[in-house]
Amino acid sequence: MSLARVLVSLCLCVFMMAEAAAQPLPPQVQRLLEQYRIPAEGISVLVQPVTGGAPLLEHRVDVPRNPASAIKLVTTYAALEVLGPAHTWQTEIHTFAPVVNGTLQGDLYIRGGGDPFLVAQEVWKMAGALRRTGIQRIQGDLVFDLSHFDIPREDPGAFDGQPFRAYNQPPHALLMNFNAISFQFRPAEDGRSVQVAVDPPLADLRLDNRLRLGGQSCGTFPQGVGFHVAREQPVPRVLLEGEFPRGCEDVSLLRTALPPEEYAYSLFTELWGQWGGTLEGGWRLGRIPDPASRPRVVHHSPPLGDLIRPVNKHSNNVMTRHMKLALGAHRYGGPATLEKGYAAIREVLEREGIDTRGLVMDNAAGLSRTNRITASQLAGVLMAGRRSAYMPEYVSSLALSGMDGTLRRRFVGQPEAGRMHLKTGYINGVSSVAGYVRTAGGRDLVVVVLINHPNAHRWAGLEIQDALLRWVYRQG
Repeated sequence: MSLARVLVSLCLCVFMMAEAAAQPLPPQVQRLLEQYRIPAEGISVLVQPVTGGAPLLEHRVDVPRNPASAIKLVTTYAALEVLGPAHTWQTEIHTFAPVVNGTLQGDLYIRGGGDPFLVAQEVWKMAGALRRTGIQRIQGDLVFDLSHFDIPREDPGAFDGQPFRAYNQPPHALLMNFNAISFQFRPAEDGRSVQVAVDPPLADLRLDNRLRLGGQSCGTFPQGVGFHVAREQPVPRVLLEGEFPRGCEDVSLLRTALPPEEYAYSLFTELWGQWGGTLEGGWRLGRIPDPASRPRVVHHSPPLGDLIRPVNKHSNNVMTRHMKLALGAHRYGGPATLEKGYAAIREVLEREGIDTRGLVMDNAAGLSRTNRITASQLAGVLMAGRRSAYMPEYVSSLALSGMDGTLRRRFVGQPEAGRMHLKTGYINGVSSVAGYVRTAGGRDLVVVVLINHPNAHRWAGLEIQDALLRWVYRQG
């Protein structure tokens, strides 16, 4: 063969490879991109059999993009691989003073272990276990040992200027009930005012309810409801003002209002009292005097295999971040740091042959403007998850189309309902979805859709996602 023919053949091969790497998107997707003025360069798509092989569709799969909450797929996969689905977190209660006639004549130490699910019910159980050891009255303080985490203090409003939104709560070694308060609203019987219930009820928080009933439809809630926190003495004050829609009943806002230590003190005191216990002191930070001492109470969280479900189905941010810290400490030893967590995740991915070049995970939950991952990398994680010994736990943690989690209202009553296990992601300028689809013909496919564009997080992103997912469902 002449040199000219060889060069022509090589050029043809390169051209064909480039065409394969830039496959046209389905027509209905192209129409939506044009309608919402999102360029094709702003979207990455990869559709591939779970067992590997030739992709059914690949479009700009090696462009690093912000995945928003879809990055939780990486964190939870790595957590399962490093910790195992039976892993639990421990919270310890220690005493060093004598107990006389049911009275602890000193301080009560609580050492946080980074439990991501130390909700009010679990704190209540822990308080009950302490009560059963014979203590009823605590003369000293609650001393919180937070040394398990070595992480910088964060501004909860740094991401989006919403410091009181529960989804912005940073990690904390002794995070009780996500540091969250549910404010539950309904019109009062007098037809003029608004009833507000607080759950959990906290003695160290005062509610100033200045809401009035308005004529808006319930669909506008919580617009028009102002939420402010005043750091007053002796206790902080939550001010609610503005108008509440007259047509709303039993709606709620989930917010934070107290620093984690103050919240933990107030919640523990409330629940300790439900067991007949009393606490005479306040709270302070400190270390357990003798780390080798035997705890009076050890409280275990539910297992990781259960806890990744609220993370992936409902996109719980702070739980995800706790899991990253836990897998780093487990792999490299305590205390838990952000750097150890990231290193452990990269190690897991590289062990599975996933190229981590260009991967950025400065926030394991997706609350970041700088996180980056390619569609190829995320698909590699999903395929590794499908091969994993913990595949059942991993796949079942994802939202099920038309049935639960963040997909409970999508594809309802349609053929695609119940056929897709997916993780969604949305922040300003980002819309993403990734996971597994079982097609109409029974094929199991991995799907990754990453859209980065100023219009992506609006309705456009959902429409484009749904069009792609319907197309995937029909592929054999």
